[in-house]
Amino acid sequence: WLCHPGVDRRAAILPVEAPDEVQRVSPLDASIRYLEHLRSAWDQQYPDAPLAEQDVVLTVPASFDPAARELTAEAAAAVGLSRLVLLEEPQAALYHWILAAQGEWRKQVQVGDIILVIDLGGGTADFSLIAVTEREGSLELERVAVGDHILLGGDNMDLALAHAVRAKLAEQGTSLDPWQLQGVTHGCRSAKETLLGDAKAEAVPVVVPGRGSKLIGGTLRTELTREEVTQNLIDGFFPAVAVSARPASRARAALTKLGLPYAQDPAMTRHLAAFLARQVGATRDLAGFEGRLPADASFLHPTAVLFNGGVFKAQPLLERTLKVLNDWLAAEGAPPARLLEGADLDLAVARGAAYYGFVRRGRGVRIRGGTAKSYYVGVESAMPAVPGMEPPIEALCIAPFGMEEGTHAELPPQEVGLVIGEPVRFRFFGSSVRRADPVGAVLEQWGPEEIEELEEIEATLPTEGRQPGEVVPVRLRAAVTEVGTLRLEAVPRAGEESWKVEFNVRGEA
Repeated sequence: WLCHPGVDRRAAILPVEAPDEVQRVSPLDASIRYLEHLRSAWDQQYPDAPLAEQDVVLTVPASFDPAARELTAEAAAAVGLSRLVLLEEPQAALYHWILAAQGEWRKQVQVGDIILVIDLGGGTADFSLIAVTEREGSLELERVAVGDHILLGGDNMDLALAHAVRAKLAEQGTSLDPWQLQGVTHGCRSAKETLLGDAKAEAVPVVVPGRGSKLIGGTLRTELTREEVTQNLIDGFFPAVAVSARPASRARAALTKLGLPYAQDPAMTRHLAAFLARQVGATRDLAGFEGRLPADASFLHPTAVLFNGGVFKAQPLLERTLKVLNDWLAAEGAPPARLLEGADLDLAVARGAAYYGFVRRGRGVRIRGGTAKSYYVGVESAMPAVPGMEPPIEALCIAPFGMEEGTHAELPPQEVGLVIGEPVRFRFFGSSVRRADPVGAVLEQWGPEEIEELEEIEATLPTEGRQPGEVVPVRLRAAVTEVGTLRLEAVPRAGEESWKVEFNVRGEA
């Protein structure tokens, strides 16, 4: 919900379908409450070392946009966690792999390797690409790409199995209401884990909760078989597709219920194919990677894969994903990607984040990366008025790809005008593929796959010492904070003052 651009993330909207008597909270408040609980639990266990006095590493999906990261940091600040840094979850998983290798990781990778991290949890699919480079004779790791925010994971799989069970019961003349379907979903999760984790299990019973006073007597029993799980999950979520396949999309209805923007295509392999194709040029400018990718390659060729997330505790799902990827590589004459083993699929992110805390103190190997996108602000072109035609929008680069924590971008030469005392909104864009655009670059046109529009950014200049309505020429400056959030400031032509530019997270449902 923190990354949902279509809702006001400060408004009390959760739970979305709660009865009137249930108190609702905002996505930001929900995050604050989770962190309050963690802080209280820690402080009770370690009263002599309160959490507010510790260095805290908070993990977020790699696909979190700047607004969602800013809200996460705000939630942490609200509970007193001031010594905070943010870390992307796939990076945390790789940090854990480095830790678990106990110094042997350098023997498992080499310069020119591209590590694909596939993090598939309960609700999201996260892809990251990390390159193995060399500096002054030592191996280094550099994150070169992250995927889109894809709401697709184990929860989708459990629901798919529940619908399969409901269809089977319907054939027997039994219908399930929404409450019972929810109970079946929980039962299918347990059955799925058993069937995919135990090669000897062929079927697992699933209990359908009953209704009314005769709750026990009203329960129904059915079963979920290995064949049903294989057909619904492996073929439905991990189909063997060509690398040219892309996620299917359909037109949304004019009226929809308020909810999360779930992925319309459940096939994780199609999302992966689209990601690798979009990042085919991700290593083009990296030292040591010249000529490693054939000129006619249709996608970036990973050489190693690290899996993370509870979904991949099911070995058949891991094996299918690796086989599909290696089939793509074989079709383009590339060697198969090898599996990086040794990561704890449940605790890798937490342990990797803790290891990152030591890395920040100079005690280990740091993954370089910075911002995963280039960022732009939209500026209207100056042109005479033409009936029926809006002035075209140009994209002004204010933050280049790969800005590291604790750095800032030079001020672009272009100025924009802010009206004193009034909120002024700018269209905001990001690109994960335009890596060479410097600060100040102006794009007059771009393809649909090059740049995506993000939340608006908003600035209000105070009226002190100025006339309301006065237009002040400013330049926009970007910096990446030590926490890991993107900060934007408006700097006037004269004077030392500057004003923070906020991300507008009050979207419209």
